Amino acid sequence: MKKVCVLGLGYIGLSTACLLAIEGFKVNGVDINAKVVEITNLGSSHIQEPKMDFFVEKAVQSGNLVASFEPEPADVFIITVPISLTQGRVIDLTSIKAVTRTIATHLIPGNLVIVESTSPVGTTEKIAGWLREWRPDLAVPPLSSVDSPDTYTGSRIYLAHCPERVLPGQILKELVDNDRIIGGIDEPSALKAQMFYKKFVQGGISLTDVRTAELTKLVENSFRDVNIAFANELSLICEKLDTNVWEVVKLANRHPRVNILQPGPGVGGHCITRDPWFIVSSAPDKTRLICTARIINNNMPDYIVNRIKEMAAHFKHPVITCLGLSYKADSGELHESPAVKIVQQLGKGNMCQILAVEPHIKTLPDELIKYGNIKLVDLTTGMEQADLIVLLVNHRAFMNVDLEMYGEKAVLDTRGMWR
Repeated sequence: MKKVCVLGLGYIGLSTACLLAIEGFKVNGVDINAKVVEITNLGSSHIQEPKMDFFVEKAVQSGNLVASFEPEPADVFIITVPISLTQGRVIDLTSIKAVTRTIATHLIPGNLVIVESTSPVGTTEKIAGWLREWRPDLAVPPLSSVDSPDTYTGSRIYLAHCPERVLPGQILKELVDNDRIIGGIDEPSALKAQMFYKKFVQGGISLTDVRTAELTKLVENSFRDVNIAFANELSLICEKLDTNVWEVVKLANRHPRVNILQPGPGVGGHCITRDPWFIVSSAPDKTRLICTARIINNNMPDYIVNRIKEMAAHFKHPVITCLGLSYKADSGELHESPAVKIVQQLGKGNMCQILAVEPHIKTLPDELIKYGNIKLVDLTTGMEQADLIVLLVNHRAFMNVDLEMYGEKAVLDTRGMWR
């Protein structure tokens, strides 16, 4: 298993391709985006991730990583393309089906196909069905979680699901150090995938069936979403009861079996905003808690906007400085960021001047730049010119702001950073 084809050069795909290339594998990285292919082959990174430029350059210069638009024959095919939700929360498997079709003609007996894309339960089985349809000459085992002899010797391929479990900002480290879950379509597939991952993963590897592996990843993110929703709902309760939510959380967490997370203006990122809906879609009549948590977290930006507007109403021509646009602290990642949603809503109608402070980006995102009343400024300018200061992201750069210097200004701290 020395030649690997990685399909999709996003955060997980590019990181995995670089890691494998540096480990000595011959890697064919595939993406449909011409800019991504070009930048990668030049030895640069199109994603914001610490040290990623260095790793891409090293991988390309080694001669082991080449990006292209089409897959080539390989021993292992790793699918990392994202699965999306429509506006109506309908799961769209178009990308997975398309990439499966592109590799189907290249498969030969003995190949290993790994799905790393976070997937609704049953996705890997659908891939198995498509491959049986498109390549009837190959044997693709049915789902089996029990030990059974390999009856497909000579014509079979191996199929497994191994969800990524990494944190943006630490992807390259966690791809190696984190424990991995491998769900095989059958036991031989799980064992073959385990042999592959052992070549570069230092964390523990747990084997299971493919459905359990798919659901486990979704459960991990849904657990976090539910806990964040509890903290956010608690913040709404505390406001109604005129109680300090940060004090309540701090004191409650002194109980040895209580660990309440911190409330905030919502939830962002690629995973938590999407993955719980994958579970809901699989069992809509059994997922009331998960669904409610998603709704609570989705509604938080609107709630924060209303609070800002109430405070801004005390000024004739308010200047509102919003500190932070990313979806997580000390990062420039903006995907599904609640801070961006809040600033965007405030910018509509041109009712006030918005000064956005985000030290991790150089230009406003497209959804904000179209508004003439939103400007990206540095921290000093934002603090000095503001009538109302709104802390949306708890960047370390904001931690030491001396609020006493700006005592006459109104402040809304949605993260409890200055409490």
